[in-house]
Amino acid sequence: MTPDHASPTPAERGAAPDKMRRIAVASVIGTTVEWYDLFIFATASALVFNKVFFPAFDPLIGTLLAFGTFASAYLARMVGAALFGHFGDKVGRKSMLLVSLVMMGAATFAIGLLPDYAAIGIWAPILLLTLRVIQGLALGGEWGGAVLMAVEHAPANRRGLYGSWVQIGVPAGTLIANLAFLASNAVLSNEALLSWGWRIPFLASILLVGVGMYIRLNTAETPSFSKVKESAAQVKVPLAEVMTKSWKQVLLGGIATMSTGTAFNLIVAFGLTYGTQTLGFSRNAMLAIALISCALCIVLLPLFGLLSDKVGRKPVIVGGIIAEALLAFPLFWLLDTKVFGLALLGYLLMMGAFAANYGPIATFLAELFGTKVRYSGLSISYMLSGLLGSAATPIITTALLSATGRGSSVAWYMIGSATLSAGALLMLAETLARNAANGSALAGSGAAPR
Repeated sequence: MTPDHASPTPAERGAAPDKMRRIAVASVIGTTVEWYDLFIFATASALVFNKVFFPAFDPLIGTLLAFGTFASAYLARMVGAALFGHFGDKVGRKSMLLVSLVMMGAATFAIGLLPDYAAIGIWAPILLLTLRVIQGLALGGEWGGAVLMAVEHAPANRRGLYGSWVQIGVPAGTLIANLAFLASNAVLSNEALLSWGWRIPFLASILLVGVGMYIRLNTAETPSFSKVKESAAQVKVPLAEVMTKSWKQVLLGGIATMSTGTAFNLIVAFGLTYGTQTLGFSRNAMLAIALISCALCIVLLPLFGLLSDKVGRKPVIVGGIIAEALLAFPLFWLLDTKVFGLALLGYLLMMGAFAANYGPIATFLAELFGTKVRYSGLSISYMLSGLLGSAATPIITTALLSATGRGSSVAWYMIGSATLSAGALLMLAETLARNAANGSALAGSGAAPR
């Protein structure tokens, strides 16, 4: 808040309302495109890629599949975070967002055009894995840039709200990707789906890319970075700067965000497999539960972001993490009833907890770093959380289910992940009061706030 006798600074006022709406829409569309592209790959991998690109009888192709679906996705994101973070802090947020969107769109469209294994042999999976790596690189740069375009343009008292809009891309991308394949399954025979139908969701993504490009081309660079650039104050090597002076914020921020990946993957990945293969739900029933939950998440994310502007980032995020831990066992108790309505209730409760955790975390991470290294610090911290949470969850949950035969054993993993995240979050300072008071941490400071 500013004193009564002073006018709000430009950092506090932020962009005009109509401009902020355009920026918010650009953020949602851009991140939705990126996550949609990643999620249709995951869905296609389960439905058709093993038959089209990775024949089960070929051990070499099976090995390439395992490497491509696990290591390339998350390791490429880390590389993309470092690469795009460097140039985002040197050249600007807007240009990197445009590059990442084009990279992702081109890679996804190219996947839709790839010849299959029967046509070109081993080159088919090699090209597929190459394009998957490009997708990962693009996502590593997209998320951080989208957050900064929203947060650095936003008024000081609405940064949590506008930062949460970027987060909508995850449930929205999941929802659209699953709907695309549900529609393909509904109207095409299995033979048609394997022959050419699977390509439609990949090729159709170019339409979303076109809309995202149009909006982003008409969005200005952020005031915070413009100020740094005008004064020629960019850091020579942002990655080195952030890892030497702000490594604690990067590490703790990644751990603090870890439980978001655990909770979301528990719902949309492990939960679907557990519900269909162990409990006997139909695939369509479990997909319906997941899609309804994602729709609720889209509504809740901005509400929790707005709440963080009023009471602080940490209280909302910690509340979400605690709720995830408390709901871990009830989620499986409700699923184990094998009743659709009760299973849906469990999903909705856990998705609500996830939304409270995930909604404000983008703005919180952005506010941990000064402008000169913010793109690098924010991106690396978030992608680190993906390695710790999202990448590990499928392996650990599958192992737990195999060892115990009970889905409730996975609840302990959720509780452990939440405990680590809460501990790391409590070691970081609240950012709301400092930034709402004078906008200093988002107005050009190079060092990470203490």
